[in-house]
Amino acid sequence: MGHGGSAPVAAGGFPTARCFVTDTEPSRSLGHAHGPPGGLKREDPAHAHSGSGGRALAAAEEQQQQQGGGGGCARVGLCLCLLCGLPAAGKSTLARALRRRLLQRPGWACALLTYDELIPPEAFRPREPGEEPLPLLPRWKQSRRELLQCLERLLRALLTGEPPAAPAAAPQPAWQRLLTDCRGQGLLPSPEGCAGAGPHRICLILDDNFYYQSMRYEVYQLARKYSLSFCQLFLECPLDCCLQRNRLRSHPLPDQTISLMARKIEMPDLKKNAWERNSLILRSSESASEENEQMIMSLLSTALENPVKQNEENTEQKEADRAISAASAVHQADQTCRRIISRTMKDAKDKNVLPSEMKSLAEELNKLKADFLEDLRQGNNLKNQICTQNQCSDPATSLISSFQHEAANVVNKYIFK
Repeated sequence: MGHGGSAPVAAGGFPTARCFVTDTEPSRSLGHAHGPPGGLKREDPAHAHSGSGGRALAAAEEQQQQQGGGGGCARVGLCLCLLCGLPAAGKSTLARALRRRLLQRPGWACALLTYDELIPPEAFRPREPGEEPLPLLPRWKQSRRELLQCLERLLRALLTGEPPAAPAAAPQPAWQRLLTDCRGQGLLPSPEGCAGAGPHRICLILDDNFYYQSMRYEVYQLARKYSLSFCQLFLECPLDCCLQRNRLRSHPLPDQTISLMARKIEMPDLKKNAWERNSLILRSSESASEENEQMIMSLLSTALENPVKQNEENTEQKEADRAISAASAVHQADQTCRRIISRTMKDAKDKNVLPSEMKSLAEELNKLKADFLEDLRQGNNLKNQICTQNQCSDPATSLISSFQHEAANVVNKYIFK
């Protein structure tokens, strides 16, 4: 987690940035590069002739209003816009400017949900000795899960106009923090509901690092569940710049925290993940802020015109599900291997392996673990382990069994010297 950034702000209110995309198809313009297949039609005059992201957004609004039907209460167009990047990359600066601009548009409501303000600081503090038993999830992961549950309840309230109801699984303080934040920004619907007083378009800007693809995919799944619009703004900033800005803050993060996040961060992969196609990657530069604004408005118009379909199932999404499942399998295998190493070291000590050799044994076992986990990540050298005598098991189970066998061989070298 990181606090809001301090990127330079141009006269228009947007941080100066250059938009670039990972899609290399030359026939697409930057503003429309990430639409769904068929995307924004080339003959659409709102896009082909205006040259303005604002007009593109207006065209998308008009189209959704027409789709909402004549009588009764038209469905609210709701877009989840994720703001991603390292701490101090300038995300909060961009988010505040985008919210100000959207609130100037008739019929729009926009709320900025900053994870740093919604997740309590104690979720990131180390556990004190003698505290309650270790939960299944670290506190910060549990807090993120609770916030996601609260976000889903908020979405239901915004879509139906009904009073928001707290999720049973989330603690009351988490829900109250979200409600207070939304009410303070004028987001929750008025009692008149559909009588014309409520907004027709709602943009929820989620400001967080979202450094793992899986973190972003959880929000995308909410968009798919409720047929909402979904887009991502990834703010890229050099690590040295983020570290320098962070040190100027009143409550800076440790340098090593940001450096570690920089090594782990996963940028949107437009070619691999169809669900990330509505994405822009913004990089600090000297480009005009007006151009940057048009790119973002065009992205929002694309997302509004193409809400995620509930039954949207394709190869890319299945691959994304498999990738996230694989990451979880590696984590579980790592935890199991650690327990095996701990037991093996205890056995070695009980069998009087010399203290001078215990360090070498630990290093050898940890290297063995690292090699096995890398094989699991890459899918290498597992074929012979997975299938024997026409009976197959999953790679993680095979790896753990093989690791246990190899670890026993290693420790035996020290015991029977």
